[in-house]
Amino acid sequence: WSTAAVSDVTVVIANYNYGVYLGEAVQSALGDGARVVVVDDGSTEPLPSLPDDVELVRQENQGVAAARNNGWRRAGTPYVLFLDADDRLAPGALELLRAPLEADPKLGFAYGRMRFFGDWEGELRFPPYDPYALLYRHTIGLSALVRRQVLEDTGGFDPEFRQLEDWELWVNALSHGWRGLQVDAVTVEYRRHASSKHAEDRRGYREAYRRMKTKHARLYRERD
Repeated sequence: WSTAAVSDVTVVIANYNYGVYLGEAVQSALGDGARVVVVDDGSTEPLPSLPDDVELVRQENQGVAAARNNGWRRAGTPYVLFLDADDRLAPGALELLRAPLEADPKLGFAYGRMRFFGDWEGELRFPPYDPYALLYRHTIGLSALVRRQVLEDTGGFDPEFRQLEDWELWVNALSHGWRGLQVDAVTVEYRRHASSKHAEDRRGYREAYRRMKTKHARLYRERD
């Protein structure tokens, strides 16, 4: 893979007290040739030293949705990928995800499979992108490569969603006429540990779904 091929990608990493892992996330994105913006959401713990070419934005604690929005609005690139501070981008992921977007201007985002590491290991496989199924199950994850235009159209992440805010983003994209594509490759490595956000998100699933049906009532009415 060529780093020159993905120089039009910004990886936005929102961080809150994950400084111990942040360096790995940053290096995985830099190693794939991306521009990197780190948004620190009011961490109370120290940050590691970051490379000079990484843009560091500090803000008072406002939540992960606001942090990610602050990051993508600083990105001057046509493509953006969001990465959690405790995860890693798989080598070569950006080129794999960028190719279908370049081939089809109507495609809004592309994503791959997820590999777990840390407390336990394995690979998460979801069915191919299905807009109908997306209304009822979160089958994409955070770290898709998305066109900046999709973020402009939707406004990015909705701060009213305290959990599963990425699910709402992809449903919102669908409501604006954008669809996605799953790439048959591992593109993100998800760290499993005691404080992983995944556990909190599972508890908030029903609340997020209720909010989603209210916000996107027209889409749910016309789902057929």
